[in-house]
Amino acid sequence: MDRLFFPEGNRLPTPDKIVKEKTWPGTTVSGRSFLKMHGLRNHFIIVDGRDEPFRPNLDELVQICDAQVGVGGEQLLIIEPPSKRGLEKKAHAFMRILNIDGREVGACGNAARCVAYLLLEETQSNHIILETASGMLECHREEGLTVSINMGQISMDWRDMPLAEEQDMNRLPIRNGPLKYPVGLYIGTPHVVFFVDELSGIDMENVAPPVQENPLFPEQVNVGVAEIIDENNMRLAVYERPGILTSACGSGACVAVYAALSLGLIKSKTMTVEMQAGSVYIDIQADNSVLMTGPVAYCFSGRLAI
Repeated sequence: MDRLFFPEGNRLPTPDKIVKEKTWPGTTVSGRSFLKMHGLRNHFIIVDGRDEPFRPNLDELVQICDAQVGVGGEQLLIIEPPSKRGLEKKAHAFMRILNIDGREVGACGNAARCVAYLLLEETQSNHIILETASGMLECHREEGLTVSINMGQISMDWRDMPLAEEQDMNRLPIRNGPLKYPVGLYIGTPHVVFFVDELSGIDMENVAPPVQENPLFPEQVNVGVAEIIDENNMRLAVYERPGILTSACGSGACVAVYAALSLGLIKSKTMTVEMQAGSVYIDIQADNSVLMTGPVAYCFSGRLAI
């Protein structure tokens, strides 16, 4: 039986109920139950693997995430039991994050908000701890379909990215067209952030891929380009691994604010980051961890045809 709980008041019925109601005559129900959610149009396919493990191979992963032949999503998220360390930290579950190229990543802010919301509903609580490959995330329920997550501390150690060789992380030696000398940061996934005067003039799909594939980044990198509007507002676009211009990036918003502070471009530690699909609110805490607040949304549910 599926463990994810959706209260009727939020109109989120169980996957089994939807599949039973929508099955075409003459067909049978099979495959693993899934939910599809999005955080600012960053789409995720979510499978509960706590009672029965779910480990698709690369071909299956590609099929699931391909909107032409599968469900369609930018990442597959698998909810698993917490590890021994997670249990010690009282984590409710472990979130495994798989990119469409099969790469497992340690952090994704929009994904974390979606899974945290499900678990907050399941436990009917206002706070949970979500374990990820990069650490424990403190997650809090906010008003409506909004979740706040402490994404942890950001590293500017070149070895954490990792870089191919030691560099000044505040001024990496990379230039491509209008993009010059980004800041390098690590928040469970590697990012670089460029600052420009006007974001609307940047052709991300043209200028970002050469940066992403630069030999300085042996594991590639997420490429962010930011425009500071004023002391408390920023515009941001992010070209993510493995080659997607995303409509929003929660971890990218966190590192962009941190990078602006590191360069002295702003003084305020609170900022609204506007992206193509909407905004998140970023608050740099006293211990230099980053609190991210943003929305989640439910799309649909069903069963995977694999």
